[in-house]
Amino acid sequence: MNTQLLIGAKETPASGGKTFDRLNPITGECATRAAAASVEDANLAASAAAIAFPAWAEMGPSARRALLNKAADALEAKAAEFTSAMMEETGATAAWAGFNVAFAAGIVREAAAMTTQITGEVIPSDKPGLLALAIRQPVGVILGIAPWNAPVILGVRAIAMPLACGNTVVLKASELCPRVHCLIGQAFRAAGFPDGVVNVVTNSVPDAATIVEALIDHPAVKRINFTGSTRVGRIVAQRAARHLKPVLLELGGKAPLLVLEDADLDEAVKAAAFGAFMNQGQICMSTERIIVVDAVADVFVAKFAAKAASLIAGDPREGIGGQPAPILQVAWRPRAFSRH
Repeated sequence: MNTQLLIGAKETPASGGKTFDRLNPITGECATRAAAASVEDANLAASAAAIAFPAWAEMGPSARRALLNKAADALEAKAAEFTSAMMEETGATAAWAGFNVAFAAGIVREAAAMTTQITGEVIPSDKPGLLALAIRQPVGVILGIAPWNAPVILGVRAIAMPLACGNTVVLKASELCPRVHCLIGQAFRAAGFPDGVVNVVTNSVPDAATIVEALIDHPAVKRINFTGSTRVGRIVAQRAARHLKPVLLELGGKAPLLVLEDADLDEAVKAAAFGAFMNQGQICMSTERIIVVDAVADVFVAKFAAKAASLIAGDPREGIGGQPAPILQVAWRPRAFSRH
């Protein structure tokens, strides 16, 4: 499956025709051959968003709301494509992919509802008879950098509210799921978004830092939305700080789960297993630490160990007993790439 860059009015190959392969982490086969953007391509995407910005910013809130609602419908219409792409590129289960699409569509509809809720305020004035008003207005091009672990949810979240507020966007796709993130751009295009309002850039792993730096440095980019590791988030923030560009960061954490002496231990074990192992534990708020009161610790540990031992490890495509694989199924997932 081949994917292209989405820049301005068209899907286009990378300059020089450069590509990279995302390998299926289960089979090792090529899941997607994606365009590997150059710095020139990244700059073209940001420039295309800048060109589209004035008209999009001037569009009335009801018109933007209508397009966003159409985009939510378009995301749902591509559920089968998203599911196939997530399973092949990230080793996800069909259930997790379906949840991603449904949740992402909800995010877009929520953003659509906000288009008419963007308000200003009356500011006290020292001059008699003078009314001072403050209004909110879009700032320009927003760069969204999304990860692979919940790729539809986090890719859509990076761009939905900026679009609702009248900004144009560049979505910098994850190297681990270029097809999934390109499908987001295709859904917004299918919904009728004007050319250049939503742009998608894919890049190879070796080029990632250079592409992100170019996008952050581009003068049209006014804000950055990054979800990912603390290490990379620090780099993104430092780069943006050179230009005094605000950055929204959602980084790694160590989410704890507390089990007290009066807890229903069977329910606590279910909650701990779900929190720790859903989507192979690859969620930003996955349970990382379980803190248990001494009085119930031994019993909890025994029950939790039994629960963990009952989970199925294997190919998420196969399911259990011929049935579709559940969200909680655990799959071995190596990071796999090759480059062309």
